[in-house]
Amino acid sequence: TLFGAIASEARRRIVDFNPQGLANTAWAFACVGWDRRQIFLELGAVAVENLLYLNEAQKSQLYLVALYVQIEWPDLNFPLSSNLQSFKAAYA
Repeated sequence: TLFGAIASEARRRIVDFNPQGLANTAWAFACVGWDRRQIFLELGAVAVENLLYLNEAQKSQLYLVALYVQIEWPDLNFPLSSNLQSFKAAYA
């Protein structure tokens, strides 16, 4: 599938994403209802490594992604879960 190819390429290049690219990619996969959680785990891990560089809009975007992940996989230890309160503040 097209998104399968995009996911493969994103996973290969994820460490090179800037904060906006990271937030946009995570958001795109959430918007299409992507059902493979590995891409979210990897994007979340890179986002945690770059928390200091995320602006309010990117945090807001990642907050919505985190909500999607919680709904889809409630038992998943999503890397951004511990930061949801600060991301929620950016969303408000």
